[in-house]
Amino acid sequence: MGIFLTAVGPAATIQDAGRAGYAAFGFQTSGAMDKRAFNTANFLAGNDKDEAAIEMTLLGISGEFTSDAVIAFTGADVSPEINGAPIPLYRAVAVKKGDVLKSGFAKNGCRAYLAVQGGFYLKKALGSYSTNIKCKIGGYMGRPLKKEDLLYFNTVTPLASAGFTAERYTEIPPAQTIPAVLRVVLGPQDDYFTENGIKTFLNSEYALTNDSDRMGIKLSGAAVESKNGADIISDGIPLGAVQIPSSGMPVIMAADRQTVGGYAKIATVISVDMPVIAQLKPGDSMRFSAVTPDEARRIYLSEYARMRDLKERFPEVNAS
Repeated sequence: MGIFLTAVGPAATIQDAGRAGYAAFGFQTSGAMDKRAFNTANFLAGNDKDEAAIEMTLLGISGEFTSDAVIAFTGADVSPEINGAPIPLYRAVAVKKGDVLKSGFAKNGCRAYLAVQGGFYLKKALGSYSTNIKCKIGGYMGRPLKKEDLLYFNTVTPLASAGFTAERYTEIPPAQTIPAVLRVVLGPQDDYFTENGIKTFLNSEYALTNDSDRMGIKLSGAAVESKNGADIISDGIPLGAVQIPSSGMPVIMAADRQTVGGYAKIATVISVDMPVIAQLKPGDSMRFSAVTPDEARRIYLSEYARMRDLKERFPEVNAS
């Protein structure tokens, strides 16, 4: 059947690769914040890389499995246990009906992912399983998960032989160094800022504030100077766009960002570094480093090749 939740952190949701094609109608993309950890969890469990999984922020989930399953935890270390015994991160783990899962606060990182072989039995909304809390669509009834929810699995009989789970593991990424370095491509409205403002942006250290969330990562630090204010005619907002509001404090637009906005965007964080942002906690510090579009493209192609190799190493499985 699935898993009956007995404890849930305040920001646990179902996410997949995101809701593409509906921005013109005002629907945010949503999707996993850390695509690297999310895709890896699915590979390890035997899924397509974009199958729906549970995203947990700072605090994990606990529950009882009501059927056999193959699971994988990646991302932040929330100390997952089965029947009181620790289970490893970044490895496929077979669980049995009646097994009890427990996980807690993140020891390092911010967001953890739980993938289940076959994914969850849910209905797509506008082509995606991702939870959009603002619009109350997708995921589990369009809301965060909570205690006493029962999540059903698609797979009744998972492929869970000892050989299968023994071979499905990969290296745990090293802990993120602080301050983190986020690579950005300047623009599209960097001309709204003074030369001193751009130097401030690229040479200052910023910290995540407590009101950062899946919509925007709000920073504190040195104010970025604009020429004549940073208001613009609203235009589209890509993932990773760095807006500068009237306060001069950068805001990095994340998975649940609004579709359009009226603040100038001094730069855009490259897609490969968005998982870095996803794993930073309030109070963690960061710096920005400018790269050219060609450099960003080369970095992306290298990451694409790495994830392609991981997919080939852990092919999708067919289970009933």
